[in-house]
Amino acid sequence: MNRTPPAIPPAAPGANLAALRDHNTALVLGLLRDAGPDGASRAELADRTGLTPQAVSKITGRLRVAGLAAEAGRRASTGGKPATALRLMPEAAHAIGVHLDRDALTVTLVDLAGAEVATRTSPLDLGAGAEAVLEAVTAETARVRAEAGGSLLGAGVALPGPLDHRTGVLHRVTGFPRWDGFPLRDALAERLGLPVVVDKDTNAAALGLVLRGCAGPAGSFAYLHLGTGLGAGLVLGGAVHRGARTGAGEFGHQILRLDGPLCPCGDRGCIEVLCLDAVARGDVAEAARLLGTGAANLVRLLDIDLVLLGGGTLLKDAATYAAGVRDVLGAAAPVAVTPAGDRTVVEGAAELVLASLFGRDRLSGLPKAGLTHSPLTHPPLPDPPLTHPALAHQPLAHPSPGTARP
Repeated sequence: MNRTPPAIPPAAPGANLAALRDHNTALVLGLLRDAGPDGASRAELADRTGLTPQAVSKITGRLRVAGLAAEAGRRASTGGKPATALRLMPEAAHAIGVHLDRDALTVTLVDLAGAEVATRTSPLDLGAGAEAVLEAVTAETARVRAEAGGSLLGAGVALPGPLDHRTGVLHRVTGFPRWDGFPLRDALAERLGLPVVVDKDTNAAALGLVLRGCAGPAGSFAYLHLGTGLGAGLVLGGAVHRGARTGAGEFGHQILRLDGPLCPCGDRGCIEVLCLDAVARGDVAEAARLLGTGAANLVRLLDIDLVLLGGGTLLKDAATYAAGVRDVLGAAAPVAVTPAGDRTVVEGAAELVLASLFGRDRLSGLPKAGLTHSPLTHPPLPDPPLTHPALAHQPLAHPSPGTARP
């Protein structure tokens, strides 16, 4: 069946060097994902990657053998032989996204297109200690991974910071100092038998929103997440901005009131404690005004193009929060509620795994050494973690089964 070529966004230029074969494969896979069910022809792939037609043919041949690509019909003829389009096979492999919140655990399984296959949510106490949390993640992951029909690439884990996304080591998570120095990435990789990527919840959310097209190639936005805490994911120049030490986006700990209430971080008058206090009093309008004040500071400082709002607390009354933030910002920047709803963080967590596979390293801001495998290769697992105080004297917890999401 003849088809009109779809509009495919340009990719970063490829390189015709054997040492960059995996990089070039990722570029081609990324374009096939962007093209959707209609697919793309080899000529279109060559044009958008800068690779030679011969290189593209070799790459697509390997992808077809691996079951990652298949024919998607023929293009309309322009005088010669109609070109054959290729499409991504989303069901060929899967990734797991894990959202560790202070009071809940959500685990999702997605296919290569990022579409939800299965999701489970269960109560969680992040302060219960590492053993209880690791056991809960292991149990819920086992339940969703049973739905994976193809290869399982790894797990992306998103949780409150601060932390080091390069090493997967946690710092003094606000309100939970016992996690300081805990090697979460390596501990979970050992438990799950999978490669693991760890990042802040707001950064994971920002990545997922970038891939949804919320920022143009050189655009910027701030994702403000009000849940059990308050943080921001920053996208600058079209890519997630983490800072050299994953310290960017600690939005909730800008001080608005010098003599304000004590924040769990140790300072006084942080916007997080002020906002959550207003929520606890049922004063949503005041919480929205405070959120808007912080957003205005951010917009003025970084010249942000767009403010996106999300998080479990905010989504319970999204219209009121959006209106309150708009009232403060005025014409400085448009305000919208996240299009991903309550899946914003967990969807982004899964994309932490898929980013390298599809050549999204620049967009994700993740180091290329973080997770650079594909279904064509199988890297060794990290070394087992050392013992840590957070694991000491913790009872082995067996979480109750979570609620399954169809």
